[in-house]
Amino acid sequence: MASRSLFQSPSGSSYSLYTILWIFFLSLSAVANALAYPPQKPLAETRPVDENLLNSLDDLSDDASPRDSNATPVETLQDLLSALRGMQDHYFVMWMGTWPSSIDWTAAVLGTHVVATLSSYTSSKLDLVDPTESHQSVALAVENTVNQFFTQMNTFYFGENAFSLRNQAYDDMLWVVLDWLENVKFQDLHTDLHFPPAHRARIFYELASAGWDKTLCGGGMIWNPVLIPYKNAITNELYISASIAMYLYFPGDPIDSPFITNAQANGTYPHNPAHLKAAVDAYAWLKNSNMTGAGGLYADGYHISGWRSASDPGTGKCDELNKMVYTYNQGVVLSGLRGLWIGTGDQSYLRDGHELIHKVLRATGWPQTSSKKWAGLGRGGVLEEACDSYSSCSQNGQTFKGIFFHHLAEFCRPLRPQEERFLVAEKRQPIADESWENVYTRHLKRCRTYGPWIEHNARAALITRDDDGKFGTWWGIEFQQPPSVASAETVNSSTLPAGAVDYRNVEFETDASTFDGVPRDFNDRGRGRTVETQSGGIAVLRALYQWQTSDFLS
Repeated sequence: MASRSLFQSPSGSSYSLYTILWIFFLSLSAVANALAYPPQKPLAETRPVDENLLNSLDDLSDDASPRDSNATPVETLQDLLSALRGMQDHYFVMWMGTWPSSIDWTAAVLGTHVVATLSSYTSSKLDLVDPTESHQSVALAVENTVNQFFTQMNTFYFGENAFSLRNQAYDDMLWVVLDWLENVKFQDLHTDLHFPPAHRARIFYELASAGWDKTLCGGGMIWNPVLIPYKNAITNELYISASIAMYLYFPGDPIDSPFITNAQANGTYPHNPAHLKAAVDAYAWLKNSNMTGAGGLYADGYHISGWRSASDPGTGKCDELNKMVYTYNQGVVLSGLRGLWIGTGDQSYLRDGHELIHKVLRATGWPQTSSKKWAGLGRGGVLEEACDSYSSCSQNGQTFKGIFFHHLAEFCRPLRPQEERFLVAEKRQPIADESWENVYTRHLKRCRTYGPWIEHNARAALITRDDDGKFGTWWGIEFQQPPSVASAETVNSSTLPAGAVDYRNVEFETDASTFDGVPRDFNDRGRGRTVETQSGGIAVLRALYQWQTSDFLS
């Protein structure tokens, strides 16, 4: 194949010098290039409704009973904004438009955390933010804070390494889709302004959709287009969540180039049924794949035994399961399940989400908060990666807990106006005289029971902050007295399930010098405190703040 010029597009056409300079100019003036859009209304479509699950959310065991919160919503909001400011002040470089210490996919996750936090903040009741000030002054403070951080996300649109990401694994591409759809959702919530994130979401969704493969295992997403076939949980969960988000929130985009232009969308939400079908099919495949490990949690993924090439696929079946369990594999699918309920009206999706959350709580040892025994995903009710206590987590692993709490918060958040307009437009018939409003109210009541566990984890995360406000990665250290001293027995209690290989983190190695009885900060070991560990603190605090302030608590 002939070599391609640096100034050629993927299709082979040449980019003009004018185009290159124009892209550079836009990267220096991202805020000024935000495009104003009118309010957009969803289109009505008819969807079948599952009528057999009226009481499907009521029969789940109550693993987490509500109790009084130890922190007020205002205090949690202060901690959340402090964590966000700490991440941006310490790690975000404005002129580069990114977090230089991140890698491509974790940067997309960081952007998601920032915008999701802004969505929670802009939804705050003004008298809750500061009851001593007038609504006008508080409204101005909220607007200024939102504008400050959203301006940084404008610059990130141009600072993101989109060229590199276009040639990476499908899961990397799908993190980008979720990031920029989160921006679209925020803009719909906060203002009527529109700028290019919708276009980038579509481009990367189309790229990643090529990973859906029926030649092996009867379906499922392949993790990486250039390596041996590996059908893993995270890529398929991302595809589910991205597909249903494209169906619900994508505002339309007529741009054919992978670059920004001045073309505008048609002002309507297309609700493309192909996106809905992709999400439904992908979740059906995942649910029936038996991709579960210890405690019924999602394992890492499947190899195909005997595979050598496309012409020599071996068994062609997903028959070699890596039983490694990570926190984020239990989280990303949750936002997809919530979206699938909105898109189809089928309550089984909400039920599946609650069942998965209960498995996670049990795998942290909840509600036995004083136990130091490893339970599969933590101890003492605190969520952990197996690598946390060993300080052997990679840059990938340090990101995972924050991803889990982001998608848990998404699963349990109240409906937003755009979603309510969609549900009204669907004109769904009540199921056995029960409206979708009542179904979702019961869903949120189930979510309420997770609040004490979320608060427990938020408190554990807050304890890891150093003098600069930076969060550590091992929240479970809270249960050591004092927290800077732990026994080798406690650290070594984090074990991998039988048949598990940890592809994401380095092998466990315990530094014996950390157990000499000298007080020290365990979260300074290994990679130490990073932008990824900071994002975990932001995500769990946002989940707590949402739980404290949602209407269903009143």
